[in-house]
Amino acid sequence: MKSTIIVIGGGLAGSEAAWQLAERGYHVKLYEMRPIRATGAHATDRLAELVCSNSFGSKLPDRASGLLKTELTLLRSHLLACAERAAVPAGGALAVDREQFAELVTQSLENHPLITLVREEATEIPVDAPVVIATGPLTSEAFAQAIGSLTGQEHLYFYDALAPIVTAESIDMNIAFRASRYGRGDDDEGDYINCPMTRDEYERFVDAVIQAERIELRRFETEDDLFFEGCLPIEQIATRGRDALAFGPMRPVGLTDPRSGRRPHAVVQLRQDNLAGTLYNLVGFQTNIRWGEQKEILRMIPGLENAEFVRLGQMHRNTFINSPALLHPTLRLKSRPDLFFAGQITGVEGYMGNVATGVVAAINLARHIAGKSPWILPPTTMLGALCHYVAHAEPKYFQPMKSNFGILPALDITVKDKRARYQKYVERALRNLRFSIDELQDDYLLSQHSEATT
Repeated sequence: MKSTIIVIGGGLAGSEAAWQLAERGYHVKLYEMRPIRATGAHATDRLAELVCSNSFGSKLPDRASGLLKTELTLLRSHLLACAERAAVPAGGALAVDREQFAELVTQSLENHPLITLVREEATEIPVDAPVVIATGPLTSEAFAQAIGSLTGQEHLYFYDALAPIVTAESIDMNIAFRASRYGRGDDDEGDYINCPMTRDEYERFVDAVIQAERIELRRFETEDDLFFEGCLPIEQIATRGRDALAFGPMRPVGLTDPRSGRRPHAVVQLRQDNLAGTLYNLVGFQTNIRWGEQKEILRMIPGLENAEFVRLGQMHRNTFINSPALLHPTLRLKSRPDLFFAGQITGVEGYMGNVATGVVAAINLARHIAGKSPWILPPTTMLGALCHYVAHAEPKYFQPMKSNFGILPALDITVKDKRARYQKYVERALRNLRFSIDELQDDYLLSQHSEATT
């Protein structure tokens, strides 16, 4: 009989790891503390609930996020398949109806004959069973203390922020217009709703954002101002210069205002948040401005003067371990061979990155139990590069990282054109990953190849 494996955390990484292990014939106990113990960001008790954006990033094959998705397809990611089933229009990105996505993941894991979902808070790390820890950025205080006792390392943390969501019917489409940047999208209208701003409107908006009062963080969240660069709140961006927002989440490139026939000075984009198309989130508009004032400021955006807010922005603390000091690139804890970490707690950022580390941790734990050699992905793959980064970055300056071509090893040849260079990265990555999968001789992955051949 195969071992029973404990997976702690029912987010993206934990859910993926549980599925991958169960599909390889292992009994899995998946611990999720919600709804017994709530967090400051989740709204439901569903597994894999998305609490920030509803976008899994670009699906274009020559983008870093697109490459990671292709790699996860080859690795038979269950959560990527769920995301594709719950997809909503989002131009070149994979965005989902967050409720449907979480429901698909929850139902599939609850119905898996080898997965037992345990709804209680884990406060200690099991010592008598193999473990995957995927408690994510909102690890409970009790379990964070357990990790600290095990690792002997001081935890790092950074702030993350949620973007507001509005109802579609409250958007003034006499001002706002539908379009995707550079005409990318699934239909002629465009997948995004765009709220254009003149320079004067933008300047007034920036003034209001800079002067706005922010929500006071809890005591344990105010020790340092450590923000993750890829998810900065708009008020933090605005302090970097008056044009910072116009070059960031409010950049107008690739868009033309149909009323004027010209590119706006700045644009706020809204992306569909559910399949029914009744909800839209403000792309890149994470914020911690006080809620009453936040509504007033966001209603300064042309087209959102009468916006009805389903969710307002807020910030919360995200916890991650000092992975370079603690983990192998297999995501195994250096001090304990049957304990693996996965997800955002490792310092990997982005939804797909979190899912991907669940796959890596599961495969390597299964191999450890079976007495097989560990699987270290080629660093020329996007997933391999992420695992290499969290294991080999400078521990003293370690910060979270999301998929990007900058972490891949240089090409053997010089390619000056950026897009052509990215395509070379993609070709090399997929070639090396396919070779690595063939060498792995994993029955679960090989079964997909057999089905495809049949």
